[in-house]
Amino acid sequence: MVHSPIQLNDLPDEILMMILKKLHNSDVLYSLIGVNKRFDKIVKDSIFTNNLILTTSFNSLYQFTDTIIDRFCLEILPKINTRIQWLSVESSSMERILLTTNYPNLHGLDRSYLIRLFKNQITSLVIYIKECEEPEDQVLLIGLFIFRPILSMFNNLRYLNFSVSSEEPQLSFCKSHPVPISSTLLELHVVVESMNNCLYLLSGCFDQLHTFYVTISHSNNGFRCPEIKNKRKLPNLKCFSFFYDSNSSINYDDVISLVQRMLNLEELSLFFISCFGPIIDGDTLETNIINHLTKLNKFTFNIRSIVFLKNLVNLPSNDEIKNTFKNFRNNQIISTVEYFSKMDQVHCHVYSYPYIWTSYFYITNHFADGLFKCVRRIYLTDERPFEHEFFLRIHNSFPFIEKLCLHNYEPQKNDNQQWSIIQYSHLTQLDLRDSHENYVEQFLINTKTYLLNNVSLHVNYNSLQK
Repeated sequence: MVHSPIQLNDLPDEILMMILKKLHNSDVLYSLIGVNKRFDKIVKDSIFTNNLILTTSFNSLYQFTDTIIDRFCLEILPKINTRIQWLSVESSSMERILLTTNYPNLHGLDRSYLIRLFKNQITSLVIYIKECEEPEDQVLLIGLFIFRPILSMFNNLRYLNFSVSSEEPQLSFCKSHPVPISSTLLELHVVVESMNNCLYLLSGCFDQLHTFYVTISHSNNGFRCPEIKNKRKLPNLKCFSFFYDSNSSINYDDVISLVQRMLNLEELSLFFISCFGPIIDGDTLETNIINHLTKLNKFTFNIRSIVFLKNLVNLPSNDEIKNTFKNFRNNQIISTVEYFSKMDQVHCHVYSYPYIWTSYFYITNHFADGLFKCVRRIYLTDERPFEHEFFLRIHNSFPFIEKLCLHNYEPQKNDNQQWSIIQYSHLTQLDLRDSHENYVEQFLINTKTYLLNNVSLHVNYNSLQK
């Protein structure tokens, strides 16, 4: 270009970009970054930085010698590190490149090099899937193309935490693509879409597993996983956490039959709602769980029993429920008993305090006050109206809520303009579809409520119009 009447720097940006797009992105970065401010701005474009390939290929001008790697590590990568989303590197230089700088937006590494280098070294792995572009098609694919290969690839995996955003389809399995058996996995944290999927993972996939944290995010797609009839004992399990993250119910007998298979359990945590079975109180838990698990030394629970009034011979009082927990040690037990005449139901809610779960369902006017720092999602419902004072209590008890769903068709009665304004600092999702229009005003009128963030609002259009 020295003897050319037109130099590279004389070309307009559009022509320059057309030329550079024909080249390998690593060649563009190596040749032009640091030449001048104009070139720096052009080559930092996402076209050249999003997917960075630092491997020798037929269309690259350079062999990746130590000198070239030096320049990338010292001068180039620190300038584009926030722009890199996918990185492909030679196994010989991977460790140095990864340690050169932080990559806050890195979504992927070339799998072949990663596995070759680390498959025998990685013992702990955390995977969190935040979004799926086509959620309805992803339920089985998450298990087929991500969860299963992880277990096949990493030979010495001891700890795996595999979770998916609650807004997305959860992990599910099918007969045609069984989960590989792992003889090394000791601790598993996973979110699945049905009880059958939970039972499937305990049907012989992980014989050495001693700690199992499972969250079941209720879905109508649970039929995809085959029914599991394996009822063998699980003597190696020492710690089991069962979180049924839904305001719908699960069969109490299914939970109990699973827990009773864990003969040597030392720590147990249960969260679920049981409809139309027995009222679950201290006596029930002692008979069905504590007496069967002789090594149990830590038991936390959050259980709501919903029973038709017509099916009860005796209506228990809250004091009677509290008295059934007199033999429980090392826990503060909170209990409430509420009657819903319109639904012909009685709700018995018992839980250990402090509250360690992220969801709290069926909160009414009579909920027991407390501080619930772990809770991020709440569901409010009652046959009596929620007044402004109630929402003050909610704000004080749940300072970090992100999602609020309200179900109440009873209009508010005390429209007192002197109430203090309630500020929700973390709320990002508000569902008022099953509520009286008063509650739309309660949350959207700035003399009552202040929403600090942009909020995803679910509301009936007619209520919003009024």
